[in-house]
Amino acid sequence: MLAEIHDKLNLFLKTKGLRSTPQRNAIIDIIFESDDHFTADELWDRIRKTNSKASRATVYRTLSLLVEANLLHEIDLGEDIKTYDPNFNDKPAHNHLICVDCGKVIEFEDNHLELLNNCLTKRLGFLPKSQSIRIEANCEELRTKGSCSNLIQARLSGKRLPKKR
Repeated sequence: MLAEIHDKLNLFLKTKGLRSTPQRNAIIDIIFESDDHFTADELWDRIRKTNSKASRATVYRTLSLLVEANLLHEIDLGEDIKTYDPNFNDKPAHNHLICVDCGKVIEFEDNHLELLNNCLTKRLGFLPKSQSIRIEANCEELRTKGSCSNLIQARLSGKRLPKKR
């Protein structure tokens, strides 16, 4: 799959008059080595731990290119927080459940939602192109136990958490 991502991006770069670079390739390798969602700052931290000579600006430009090339999906979590979804290519119709306490993002799919999407758009005279559902909720662990291992881990790793409402 990684070779396919590189090939698709290289074709896209040619149409933009840009070229592939070792820095971009290193960023792509790190992004697509897992299915985990990440913020630009989290990606930058991962890049700095490698021997890559990619700058912060290159990280941000590469993220924009990957989103524009439809190889990476940007998810607006609200409060000026954006996360990126590398799993978008394998499952383009999945949605996200976001814990407002710890920031954990869980992907889910539901055939009923796809059916509802198709019915609504057709009834209103549209053809569905994509869908994105974001549900904000409190995680069960924090609500029932009063503590959440995800919240503790997020704070220890310095992850930017959603603001309390």
